[in-house]
Amino acid sequence: MTAPARRRGWWRWWRPQSLKARLVLVFLALALGTTLLFVSATRELFSTGWRELARPLVADYLDRLAADIGSPPDLARAQALVQRLPLSLRIDGPQVQWDSHPQIDRHGPHDPPWRDALERQTADGHRIRFGVHWGGAGWQDRPAWTGWATLAALLGLTAGAWAWVRHLLRPLGDIQAGAQRFGRGDFATPIPLRRPDELGALAAQVNAMATSLQHMLAGQRGLLLAISHELRSPLTRARLHAELLDDGAQRNALLRDLGQMRDLISDLLEGERLAAGGAALQREAVDLNALAQDLVDRQFAGRGISLDLATDLPPMQADRSRLQLLLRNLLDNALRHGGGTPVQLRTAAVDGGWQLSVRDHGPGVDAAALQRLGEPFYRPDAARSRDAGGVGLGLYLCKLVAQSHGGTLQWRLAAPGLEACLRLPMPASA
Repeated sequence: MTAPARRRGWWRWWRPQSLKARLVLVFLALALGTTLLFVSATRELFSTGWRELARPLVADYLDRLAADIGSPPDLARAQALVQRLPLSLRIDGPQVQWDSHPQIDRHGPHDPPWRDALERQTADGHRIRFGVHWGGAGWQDRPAWTGWATLAALLGLTAGAWAWVRHLLRPLGDIQAGAQRFGRGDFATPIPLRRPDELGALAAQVNAMATSLQHMLAGQRGLLLAISHELRSPLTRARLHAELLDDGAQRNALLRDLGQMRDLISDLLEGERLAAGGAALQREAVDLNALAQDLVDRQFAGRGISLDLATDLPPMQADRSRLQLLLRNLLDNALRHGGGTPVQLRTAAVDGGWQLSVRDHGPGVDAAALQRLGEPFYRPDAARSRDAGGVGLGLYLCKLVAQSHGGTLQWRLAAPGLEACLRLPMPASA
């Protein structure tokens, strides 16, 4: 891996995914850059001002102070000077050795230019070193206090920026939640309009789009239901006429085609009812084990279905007829495409909910087709054909039943065979 590639990978790992965090980092970077630029510019300005203006004035002032102390230095004058001004003095020489503040080292910087600027030599050989000293313990504690105060102010500004950005971008969370609801087909709750800005306008546009989609879907659903209902009457009459024909291959083929049309219409109507979600369900207490055992005994007896039913499975609130439809379609699909091998039906309690799985030991399906199982009118060519039965709505209805109960239905390659796994969560009020 090249160095640029490693740097790009590190940046993708470090870069925050939240837009709020990114904005706060931008604000902090701008604040830090502005502070550094201001400090560096101010330092250069004061450095230039000191060399050109302040330094000659300070040098002249220190010359006057040294002359006032005298030669040899007069300690009384030096002490009066220290008491009157925020200065520290240190006198070294053949006659006088005196330090105004021996407990601290505040006699100026140690670099030669500053040392020469703050030191004076008297005529009798004494050296006077001037320094700045602010009396009291508060000055000694002030640098640490200033650092902590600066840190606290920085943290406060960061917290304030985060709160402001979070408030500013709150409509984005509303739009995201609304888009997820609309994607699930829940158009009952629109996105709240909090502010009349660009994000508020975006939320209003998304609400308008959702309303248009809801009307379009309702129109399509109504049209499909109307067509399905209208087709039932002529289909029934056609079947009656076919029953009056003489026995033969053509009569049997016609009755078979009419039966497929009848099943297709029934499945379409049931699919549209289940598309409404949980509102279409007639919930009651259902024992999943008893339902599975009863269905196998009545409709699949002697067809090689083995049962593995959990003993600790509690009853659930579900639509009994819809669960029977789901289980019947899964078992029929496994038997039809299992290649004559046994089919296993299992129930279990998983994560506070219920799990039901149906597995065959047939050829299965291609891995590329696995994700498309449950789509309407979809049948993998390698495993299914029209002559094998069905029009491609059985697994689609199974998926709708699972979703209307708040659960999931997934398929996996069992090697060999195909396994369908239904998971139903326990209601929050349970």
